[in-house]
Amino acid sequence: MLERIIAQSIRFRWLVMAIVLVSAAAGVWSFQRLPVDATPDITNVQIQINTEAPGYSPLEAEQRITFPVETAVAGVPGLQYTRSVSRYGLSQVTVIFDDGTDIFFARQLVNERLQNALGQLPAGITPELGPIATGLGEIFMYTVEAKPGARRPDGQPYTTEDMRTLQDWVIRPQLRNTKGVTEVNTIGGYERQYHVNPRPESLAAYGITMSEVVEALERNNANVGAGYVERSGEQYLIRVPGQASTREDLSEIVIATRGGVPIRIAEVADVGMGQELRTGAATESGRETVLATVLMLAGENSRVVAQAAAASLEEAAKALPDGVTASPVYDRTNLVDRAIKTVEKNLLEGALLVILVLFLLLGNIRAALITAAIIPFTMLLTITGMVRLGVSGNLMSLGALDFGLIVDGAVIIVENCLRRFGEAQHRLGRLLTRDERFSLAASASSEVIRPSLFGVMIITLVYVPIFALTGVEGKMFHPMAITVVIALTAALVLSLTFVPAAVAMFVTGKVQEQESFLMRWARIGYQPALDFAMRARTLMVVVAVALVVIAGFGASRMGSEFVPNLDEGDIAMHALRIPGTSLSQAISMQTALEARLSKFPEVERVVAKIGTAEVATDPVPPSVADTFIMLKDRKDWPDPRKPRGKLVEEMEAAVSEVPGSKYEFTQPIQMRFNELLSGVRADVAIKIFGDDLDELLKLGAEIEGIVGGVEGAADPQTEQITGLPVLQITPNRPALARLGLSIDDVQQVIATSMGGTTAGQIFEGDRRFDVVVRLPEAIRSNTDAIGRLQVPLPAGEGQPRQFVPLSEVASIELTKGPNQISRENGKRRIVVTANVRDRDLGSFIAEVQQKVGAQVKVPAGYWVTYGGTFEQLISAAKRLQLVVPAVLLLIFGLLFALFRSWRDSAVVFSGVPLALTGGVAALMMRGLPLSISAGVGFIALSGVAVLNGVVMVTFIRSLIAEGAPLDRAIREGALTRLRPVLMTALVASLGFVPMALNVGAGAEVQRPLATVVIGGIISSTILTLLVLPALYSLVHTHLGRKSAPAEALA
Repeated sequence: MLERIIAQSIRFRWLVMAIVLVSAAAGVWSFQRLPVDATPDITNVQIQINTEAPGYSPLEAEQRITFPVETAVAGVPGLQYTRSVSRYGLSQVTVIFDDGTDIFFARQLVNERLQNALGQLPAGITPELGPIATGLGEIFMYTVEAKPGARRPDGQPYTTEDMRTLQDWVIRPQLRNTKGVTEVNTIGGYERQYHVNPRPESLAAYGITMSEVVEALERNNANVGAGYVERSGEQYLIRVPGQASTREDLSEIVIATRGGVPIRIAEVADVGMGQELRTGAATESGRETVLATVLMLAGENSRVVAQAAAASLEEAAKALPDGVTASPVYDRTNLVDRAIKTVEKNLLEGALLVILVLFLLLGNIRAALITAAIIPFTMLLTITGMVRLGVSGNLMSLGALDFGLIVDGAVIIVENCLRRFGEAQHRLGRLLTRDERFSLAASASSEVIRPSLFGVMIITLVYVPIFALTGVEGKMFHPMAITVVIALTAALVLSLTFVPAAVAMFVTGKVQEQESFLMRWARIGYQPALDFAMRARTLMVVVAVALVVIAGFGASRMGSEFVPNLDEGDIAMHALRIPGTSLSQAISMQTALEARLSKFPEVERVVAKIGTAEVATDPVPPSVADTFIMLKDRKDWPDPRKPRGKLVEEMEAAVSEVPGSKYEFTQPIQMRFNELLSGVRADVAIKIFGDDLDELLKLGAEIEGIVGGVEGAADPQTEQITGLPVLQITPNRPALARLGLSIDDVQQVIATSMGGTTAGQIFEGDRRFDVVVRLPEAIRSNTDAIGRLQVPLPAGEGQPRQFVPLSEVASIELTKGPNQISRENGKRRIVVTANVRDRDLGSFIAEVQQKVGAQVKVPAGYWVTYGGTFEQLISAAKRLQLVVPAVLLLIFGLLFALFRSWRDSAVVFSGVPLALTGGVAALMMRGLPLSISAGVGFIALSGVAVLNGVVMVTFIRSLIAEGAPLDRAIREGALTRLRPVLMTALVASLGFVPMALNVGAGAEVQRPLATVVIGGIISSTILTLLVLPALYSLVHTHLGRKSAPAEALA
C-alpha cells in the first residue's frame, strides 16, 4: 500500500505540488488568526462570592456569613473544594469546580444556592459573585494622575479624589465596554461623597437625634410621579420634583419644628464634600495615585484583550481635562511579545542550522532544498491544525517543535534516493532518463519508507503519555503534545507524498556519488572505531550497561521541580506589616519603601496596591501591600548579564533597611499562579487544620521556625490571624433597662456617629454620589471623646428630649481580636508559606516533611497538609509512572511489527536507556533539576533513539537477506547507514541548540527540554554507531543465528 501511494504521488506529481501549495496558503491564512499567548491558560474554574458586612469582626463574619454561604454551596454538582477568608467587614468564599465545568453553568448553580441561603444571612447583607475572570485575568494596569502644576477650572490643584472621580465616571465606563474585558477594578483616591456632619452640642440644644437627621434627608430627597391628567385632548404627566442637587438644597432641609420654628440641617450640621472611609490605596514611585486593573473575561486571549484595553484607554484619555493623564503601568502584551520573540528566534535559528547540516551532509543543493522545504510546509500545516483545535501559540505549544525531528523521515528518503541515483548513473555510465529516474525514485523511497514511517510514528507515539496528564499539568503540557503530534503527522504525510514526487521531478542532471568532505572525515574516524567495537563486543556492551546504571543512580540523586519559573521581566513584592496598621501609616511606610527601590538603576517604576480594591478580588487588610517593580529592558541595565536572582537579593538587602515590614519576592503572574493552585502566593504552603485559633497559631510558629532552618527557604512566614486592635463598646444592660433604652438605640447612635449612614444620593447627570451622615472627623478620630457621645432618651409627652452620655450606659475598652480567619472545605486553617531559592522544590519539600513529622507534635483533631506547585509535580509523576511503561511496550510492539523478530526489536529498543544516559549527564552538567519539561525531553528522546536503530538494523537485515555473512553485513550496514544516522542525529540536536542557549523571555521553561534532547542524542548516536553493531553481533552469534525472517525489508 505504501509503495502504491509513493508511485501514485510520483505519477500525479503536479497534483501533489498543487495540494501542498494550497495547504500552505491555508496555513498563511490561519497564521493571521492564531491566538498568541505567553503560556497556556492553566487556571481552574473558580467563582468568588464576596459579601460586604460593614462593622463585622472576622469572628462574626465567619459565623454569620461565611459558614451559611459555605453550607449553601456544599454539594453543588462538579464542586472540587471551597476555601474562604473572613476579615473585618468582608467575607470571601472561593468555590473551585472540576476542570471542564462551564463557568456560566457553575455561576448559575451557585446563584441559585445563594438565593436559598439569603434567609439565613443578617438583614441587608447580600452576597455578590466576583467577576467572570480567571486568576490570571489581571492583564493590564494603568494609573490616573495630574501633571505637576496642573489646576482644576476653579484654580485649585487636582486631588486624588478628583482623579478617582474621573476614573470612575470618564475612563472606566469606556473601558468596561471593551471586548473581552469583564471588570475594571479601581483602587486609590477617594470616592466623592456629600457629608452631613451634625454638631453634638447643637443636636442636644435643639433636642434632635441622629436618626431624625437621617430620616429628614431620606424624606426630602426624591422625585415622585403622580400619573397623568387629560385636558382638552392633551395628556399631561404629573411629577413632583423634590430631589436635592446641591449642598445648599441639603442645608435647607427641615428636620423638625420647635415652638413653630423650623430647624434646618444647616442649624445643627455642617454640609460639604467629604471622603469615604476607604479600604485600600495605591502609590506610585513614592506618591499616592489612582490605579485601575483591567480583568479579562475567562477564556479570552490575554494579548488581544490587553491590546484592545490599551487602545480603549488611549481613546478614553482624550476626554480627560488638560493636565490629567492615564498611563499604562503593566501590560501583559509586553511579556507575550517577548516570549513569542524567543520562540520565533529559536524556531528560525533551529531551521537555519538544520538546513545548513542538510547542505553539508547531502552535498546536493536541490536535494537539500527539497528536504528543507518540509520545514515551512509542515509549520504552516501545524498552524492550521492549531487554529482548528483552538490551541494558542505560546512557549509550551511552539516550544517543543524541533525541525530536526520533522525532517527526519524526509532525510532518510532523500539520502537513499541520492545514493541509488549515484549508483545507477555510475553503473550505466550515463544520465538517467525521466522514466528511469521516476521508477528509481519510487523504489528507493519504498526501500526506506517503512523504517522512516515507523520512526516518525514512534516519535509521535512517545508524546501520547503527555495526554494522560490532567489538571494544571495537563493544561500546561497538552498544547505542546497536540502541536508536536500535528507537526509530525504533517511531516509523515509530506514524506510519503511530496518528497518522492519532488525528488523525482527536481533531482535531475548528474548526481555525484562521492561524499561531502564532512562525511569523508566522519567515515575515516568511524571505521577504526567500528572495528574496535566489533572486536571488543562484550566490553562495549558492559560499558554501555555501566553507563546506564550510573545515569540511573545520578537521576535518583537529582532534584526535581514542576516547571522552571518563567522570568517575566518584572518583580512582585509582597510587603506585610503589623496587623492593625492604619491605611495612612501604611501609605507613608510604602512611599519610603518605593523611594528606596526607585534608586536601583534597573528599575523603571514602582507601583503598589495597599489593602482591598473596590471589587474585593483580593481581600487583604491595609497592612498588606502588593508592590509591582517594573524593570527596564535588559539592554538598558548597567550590567545586562546580571542574573535576576542577584538583583532580587540586592533589593531584599535594600528594603530590609526600611523598618516595620516583612517581604516576599515573586513575579506578577507567578504570584497569581501559586495563589490559584493552593490559595497562597508562595511556592510552598504548609496548611494546619483545626478549630482553636490559639492552638493553630502555636503550631504555625513552631513550623515556621523549622521551615526557616531548611536550606533554600526564603521569606518563611505564618499567616497573620491575630493582633487586630479593636475598640470594643459593650452596652451595660441594667443601666439601659433603668433608662428605658434598648441595645439597638445605643448601636444605632454609634453606627451613625462613627461609621456613618447613607441617607440617599445626589445626581449630577450620569454621576451619582452618596449623602453620608456622620460626626465631624475631629470628633470621630478622638477616641477619648467617644464616651461623651449623646444617646437620646425616650421623649415624654410634651417634654423636651433628654440625652445621656454613652460612657454611662456602656463600657469602652481597647482589645486585640482575630485579624482574619481562613477556612478550607469547611474547616479552619492557618498557613505557613515559604518561597524556594537556589534549590529544587522536590528535595526541599521532602526535607520539610521529614523535619515537621519528627519535631512537631500535632494534637488530636488537628492535621497538617502541604500545598503548592509541587503537588502538580507529584500528580504528574504518578500518572507518567503508569503511562510511560505502557507506551514503551507499545513502541516495542511497533518494532516487533516492523521486524517480526524479538531479538532485533530488543536490540533497537536498547537505544532508549542508552539515550537517557546522555540526557541525565547534560542536565547534571548544566546544574538543572528534573522537571516535567525535562521529562518531556526524555519522552521525545526515546523516539529519536529508536529511529536511528531502526534505520541501521533494517539495512543490516536486508543485507543478510541477500546472503551476506553476519559480520560483513553488520560492518557494511553500519558504514552505509552512517550518513542518515549522523544526519538525523545532527538535525534533531541542532534544531534544539538555540533553545538550549537562548536567554530571552521564557527561555528558562524550554532550556531543560532542549538540554535533555541534545545530550541524549549525542550519547544515543555514539552508542547506536558503536554499541548497536556489537550488540547485534553478540545476540545473533551467541543465541544461535536464525535466518532473517521472510519479511526482511528488501
